[in-house]
Amino acid sequence: MKENKYDDPAFFGRYSQMARSVDGLNAAGEWQTFRAMLPALRDTSVLDLGCGFGWHCRYAREQQAAIVVGVDISEKMLERARQTTPDPAVTYIQQAIEDIDFAAGSFDVVISSLALHYVAAYDVVCRKVFNCLHSGGSFVLSVEHPVFTCNAAQDWYYDDAGARLHWPVDHYQAEGMRQTRFLDTDVVKYHRTAATWVNTLLDAGFRIRHLSEPQPTPEILAQYPEMRDETRRPIFLMIAADKP
Repeated sequence: MKENKYDDPAFFGRYSQMARSVDGLNAAGEWQTFRAMLPALRDTSVLDLGCGFGWHCRYAREQQAAIVVGVDISEKMLERARQTTPDPAVTYIQQAIEDIDFAAGSFDVVISSLALHYVAAYDVVCRKVFNCLHSGGSFVLSVEHPVFTCNAAQDWYYDDAGARLHWPVDHYQAEGMRQTRFLDTDVVKYHRTAATWVNTLLDAGFRIRHLSEPQPTPEILAQYPEMRDETRRPIFLMIAADKP
């Protein structure tokens, strides 16, 4: 299922007002961890799957990547990305992630930030990424954590006064589609266990280099105090994998 809510004007307007949409990577509580998991990007070819506004593409060029390609299903996201990326070394392609078809060995690094939990055919994507990477290349991805995606409500358990008591974990082993709410809109996501996120990469031929379940840094919490509850349960799972 290839859903594209981001080209809906109302949804796009709300998304554009989010802190990470306005302030970019500096407002992403997980960015410092994600950045540390990336290999050196100088003189590399980089593919960004689910590139959105192009923040990671522009970062790759700041790190002197030679060629950067961003893929996203949303025309509105790519329009914004192109407006803010006056750089001939960066190319944006409108395409669903699972439809990519790059030649073998096209890239040194493939990244995907908070996009693959929207994709049903994760196994297909892993095989395609493995094929389009050079030997020794890296695939670094972040997704919503299985603890976060297992319950379709994706919300806290509250007491009668409205205080957050705990984060419920239920139906963890029941992988598959979840109909969730995001920015007042029904959105389809796909829940997978942590084992599936990792083993699908291994089955595609990758070697796992690093795993992370990051929380906001003290600096981020000082700037965005509304993130304080993000330290109580994991919201992101990050994996760095290499092609032998």
